[in-house]
Amino acid sequence: MDIDDDDRIAYAMSETEVLRAPRQNLATFGTTNVRYFLLTKPAYSDLISATDDTVIREGRVISERPRVVTPGYMLNLQGFGDNARGYFKRLISEYGSSVPGILYHYRNEQENLNIVSGNVLSVMDRIVKDVGDDPLVGIIRGVDELWDISLLKFIHDLTARSLEGNLRDFQGSGLVSIDSSGTTADARQSIEEMFQKVMMKVGNPNELKRELDRWGLFSEYEDRFLQLFR
Repeated sequence: MDIDDDDRIAYAMSETEVLRAPRQNLATFGTTNVRYFLLTKPAYSDLISATDDTVIREGRVISERPRVVTPGYMLNLQGFGDNARGYFKRLISEYGSSVPGILYHYRNEQENLNIVSGNVLSVMDRIVKDVGDDPLVGIIRGVDELWDISLLKFIHDLTARSLEGNLRDFQGSGLVSIDSSGTTADARQSIEEMFQKVMMKVGNPNELKRELDRWGLFSEYEDRFLQLFR
């Protein structure tokens, strides 16, 4: 990423404003479905000064159940580049491979894109009337050409707001504890649930195998895993 890219991202983040934050935080022990409306001035407004249009990007951010993980687990998780892997190695060298943390996983489901007349604030007022008191609706004012950065900032803010409560729930349930193998109690519970789903033919054995490998636990569960296919 060059300096220009950094400046553009910094600009998009500084210009992003959450006009209405969801009143409900991310669930600790379940999936959270947040509906969002991302409002921007259209990129062509710089060329047509008289326009008073607003772009509405409507979608849903699906937050899967958070997981209690460790740097050692993250090092084995696919999808990270060399820089991210170097970061996790540094965490391991400084704090050990078993220090617990919370991993959030999201997916964005875009639903509608419309251009309507009216400025951002007037459009927001219309949306607020339509959605009523729904506690899982967010309205964001962002930057049109960098709307995804605006959405990421919204997700970051919601995550940061939810983190303390999620951690408190995990601690209260004893799921942050680490056993002698460096595995969290949350992971042990998740693995048990995955075994049950595979036995009931509703789970994916390949994903179970990958999860055991990420925690370095396949040898411990190998006989039980192979028994699933006998």
